[in-house]
Amino acid sequence: MKLEAATDEELVRRMRTGDEFAFTALYERRHDAVYRFALHMSGSPDAADEVTQETFMLLIRSANAFDPARGALVQFLYGVARNFVRRHIRDEHALSSISEEFEDELPESLITRRDPLADLSRRETVERVNQAVLTLPPAYREVVVMCDLQELRYEQAAEILGCAVGTVRSRLHRGRNLLMSKLQTRCGV
Repeated sequence: MKLEAATDEELVRRMRTGDEFAFTALYERRHDAVYRFALHMSGSPDAADEVTQETFMLLIRSANAFDPARGALVQFLYGVARNFVRRHIRDEHALSSISEEFEDELPESLITRRDPLADLSRRETVERVNQAVLTLPPAYREVVVMCDLQELRYEQAAEILGCAVGTVRSRLHRGRNLLMSKLQTRCGV
């Protein structure tokens, strides 16, 4: 079986038996999503790198902690990354705004270039949105990042957060309202 065609669960099973190539395939497949999640949650490219590395190191050390019967691997990885982000924020008191170099820190593969004026406008919008997301209380920021930015289903977010789907919905509704209010205030609307 080619590793590219293997499911996440199959790769984890192979990884548990010492298959380094299976881990590499998992890392390449899920790295960008975990990094983006950590970046949106922390606002720091350095923290996102650290959280991503810690998340995959935990997967190596504790591969048996992942149980496919409880959910998909990506949900497990987001849950682990969430805990590391919370620890990082708590330890570093890093609830500051995203640096001006935010987009320069993203991998070039995640940035699409069009024309200079559109690119400048898009960067300013992305920066304003990310700064506003970072000012949300953590409970709301988590669901906005998971559901709106990472495009997880409510059920997946609920499982990661350990709460009811209704709680995710209500937090998301409140988080979106807070986000819109913050964006309108910043834009003078």
